[in-house]
Amino acid sequence: MRRIGFSTGALARNDFRRALQMLTGKNVSAVELSALRQDELIPLVEQLDQLDLSPFKYVSFHAPSAMEQSFEPLALELLLQVAVRKWPIIVHPNAMYNPSEWRRLGNCLCIENMDKRKPIGQTAKDLAEIFETVPDASFCFDIGHARQVDPTMSEASAILHRFRDRIRQLHVSEVNTQSKHDPLSFESILAFHKVSHLVPADVPVILESKVQESEINGEIESALNALRVDNVLALTGD
Repeated sequence: MRRIGFSTGALARNDFRRALQMLTGKNVSAVELSALRQDELIPLVEQLDQLDLSPFKYVSFHAPSAMEQSFEPLALELLLQVAVRKWPIIVHPNAMYNPSEWRRLGNCLCIENMDKRKPIGQTAKDLAEIFETVPDASFCFDIGHARQVDPTMSEASAILHRFRDRIRQLHVSEVNTQSKHDPLSFESILAFHKVSHLVPADVPVILESKVQESEINGEIESALNALRVDNVLALTGD
């Protein structure tokens, strides 16, 4: 049922080929190709045609989370090459210097809610203002970010109630006080239970937990537990 997998950046920083190798033979049906840093974008886009993505029923692409303003025009031209593949392109709102230009990505643009460090994008109110500037964009709900911003999960509930129909992808991990992505803990799983029923069952799940290859399947099981999904059905990817 649930399409689930990992971000390549979580598994192998700046080495998307190694990350894809790590996912071989694992219980995954989704992948997010990550160019989280500005200097990762050109190499990844240039290699897209050479990557074997056939094992995955869902593919998304994470744009740089921060970039120099002078790099934005080139970044957009590169991301337009990704958009022709009809993949969701995950974008941090603080990385958009000229939001109107990002409308060129159409409905491939997928805005993510932010952690505590960022100046915008943490709350339902923030997101409403962002979607006014990019009305065709969809939404990547990062449940770990939402918990870090408000551990009671009240803000997460408000975001999900308001933007449930926009959700195209779910990010799952534990986000610590330094805004780093850790493996899921018992406490984060319990917190996610509070709002998991508000997440549409057909939304693909991308884990950002930093784990070793031997821990991939176990972290997937923890994520499915956090989302209260039947593991046997979910792992089929149907």
